[in-house]
Amino acid sequence: MNENPRLASPEADADPEFVSGTSAAAKEEESWGDFLKFLLKLVAVVLIFRSFIFSPFTIPSESMLPGLRNGDYLVAAKWPYGYSSLSLPLEAPLIPGRIFASLPERGDVVIFKHPVDGTDYVKRAIGLPGDTIAMRRGTVILNGEPLAQERGGFVDIPMSANTGCRPDGGVVVGETTCRYRLVVETLPSGKSYSTIDFGPRINDNFGPIVVPKGQIFVMGDNRDNSLDSRFPATAGGGVGLVDADLLVARASMVLWSTDGSAEWLLPWTWFTAARWDRIGTGI
Repeated sequence: MNENPRLASPEADADPEFVSGTSAAAKEEESWGDFLKFLLKLVAVVLIFRSFIFSPFTIPSESMLPGLRNGDYLVAAKWPYGYSSLSLPLEAPLIPGRIFASLPERGDVVIFKHPVDGTDYVKRAIGLPGDTIAMRRGTVILNGEPLAQERGGFVDIPMSANTGCRPDGGVVVGETTCRYRLVVETLPSGKSYSTIDFGPRINDNFGPIVVPKGQIFVMGDNRDNSLDSRFPATAGGGVGLVDADLLVARASMVLWSTDGSAEWLLPWTWFTAARWDRIGTGI
């Protein structure tokens, strides 16, 4: 017989469609595995970025007018004041105490946890440990010297769904604009920033007090509409002297801003409500 016998093998006898299907299933499983790995890596990168580098915050009030407005979304630097459990998502207790701790510079716009209710607050650091702080007729007295002020100007704030006009301090101009008295304040370092003055108020006089070690004295730029270190710390109210351990970040830039008129079910309003001129504004 000239017949050449062949060795049988599972591959030779297998159903080609079955083999092909098994290979496809394996590839699909491998593809999903790769996707999940990529997703986990992406989540890890985002968590690290938000915890240690930059993180977004919102402005829910008008206490920092005119520089920051209700509806601003900020990006804030996480490293300037060090890291603690407050730096982590859900305040995970993974960092003991506060590492790489550093105090703000006077004039920094700081984000911190309220001493009583733990919500995020944003104010300007005015007094550091050892400083003597007082106010007389609306002028801040720092270590016995009044801060330089430039008065006589005005600032116009567009009114919108989330920004009204305080009748006790502002004047409506042209139906859609609120005009406030502007005061440009300058620190001994030379750093200047704009504040708003409603006129004489009982809180224009304060102190003097000495800022204790490990604490900072903060104020809102909208001086007559800010519950800050001039007021005792109460839930939803004043913040008193703020422990440095409650610092979270330093405000850096306006990432996005909306006038409050957007509706989730009307996507085009997401763009019409944007304050495009504020996006990318430094702080």
